[in-house]
Parts: sequence; C-alpha cells; structure tokens
Amino acid sequence: MLITIPQALDTQQLGALRQLLDQAGPAWVDGRVTAGYQGSAVKFNQQIDERSDVALLCQRIVLRALERHPRFISAALPNTVYPPMFNRYGEGMRFGAHVDGSVRIHPHSGLKLRTDISATLFLEDPAAYDGGELQIEDTYGTHAVKLAAGDMVLYPATSLHSVTPVTRGVRVGCFFWVQSLVRDDARRSLLFDMDNAIQKLNLTDADESARRTLIGCYHNLLRQWGDT
Repeated sequence: MLITIPQALDTQQLGALRQLLDQAGPAWVDGRVTAGYQGSAVKFNQQIDERSDVALLCQRIVLRALERHPRFISAALPNTVYPPMFNRYGEGMRFGAHVDGSVRIHPHSGLKLRTDISATLFLEDPAAYDGGELQIEDTYGTHAVKLAAGDMVLYPATSLHSVTPVTRGVRVGCFFWVQSLVRDDARRSLLFDMDNAIQKLNLTDADESARRTLIGCYHNLLRQWGDT
C-alpha cells in the first residue's frame, strides 16, 4: 500500500525545519555512514548526523506533527517510530535500488525496531530541482513519487526503491521507518480503508446502529491482528 499524506507539516513547521537544516553546516555528513552492506554501494547523498543537536531539534518538529496527524495514524497504526533522519541530494547524487533493512536499533532506547513501513517526507519545492524522484516498485509496476514540500509518502519497507539522480538544484528530505501495530501490509490496507469509510459515514446521517457495528468490527480486527 502506497499512501500519500498531504501537508504532514504545515507552513510554520516546514519553515522552522528548513531553517535548522539550512544552517546545519558541519552536521551534514556522508550519507553512507548509516547505510548497510547493500545500501553503501549505491547510496550517494548527504544526511544530518543522527548524534547532532540539530537532528534532535528537527526530529521533535516532525514527530510532534505526526502524532497529531489523523491520516498518518490511520495509515501507519504506529507502534514505534524510528527518529526521523534528514538527507539532501545535490547534482549528480542518487540512491540506487535497494530494500531497507528489516531491523534497526533505536538510537535513543537501544531497542530493536522492525521496519514495517518506510516514510519519505519531502522538504523542497519540486520546481526547485530536477530528478530526485522516489521510485517504488511493487506488483503493479514502478511508481515515481515527487511531492510538494511538507507532503509525505508511506510505503511497505519490503519494497525495492530508489532515488533517481538529481540533475539540477538540491533535493532535501526526511526519512524514517515505522514499526506498526499491524505488521502485514494487506491487513493494514483493509483497516485503513475501513477507517476512512467510518469517518465518511460519521459525517452523514447514516444509520447509527450500523456505524457502531462497523466500528466494532474495525477494533475487533485490530485487536486480532495487532502486535504490541
């Protein structure tokens, strides 16, 4: 399931985040410092040092926004969110095809986190750079994603994906992973569709008893499929 989250960050949050990143200076390091064996051979970008003060400040902005975003909560059903990371691609930089590692160590708690969902939050106006599309492959083909600044895309971490070479300008973004309460993508998709239907019915004069039954089915499925 590939889901876009429009305006994951509002204008104020986006501005505060970009100011921190634009002034980060030496906190920008070679992106390969956090790449695994597979990724290090195809990863050519820069990212903010996870241990830096600016990384912590930027993480707070993103996490506070997401914990209040109903579409993100509905789509991801987050159990644990890996602290967001931040990257940029200048001209000629790219990230070749790869699959994200299945398990990461949370940098603050030291606990293991299963990566069910990958997330990319776009932080640059798409008109300001050429190339830099996120390409995600699934059973229906390859999907090119290049969203407005502040918009985000969620997709299964099992997906083969890449970032095409930037040919003009600079692509700035945020990326992270989610361990979901429901690890199976197909089941998360069903719950997301059901939740959306419930929300739409709540805005109408639909039969109250039927809505209660549907809500009960949603939570009983989440109870059955949930992994806490």
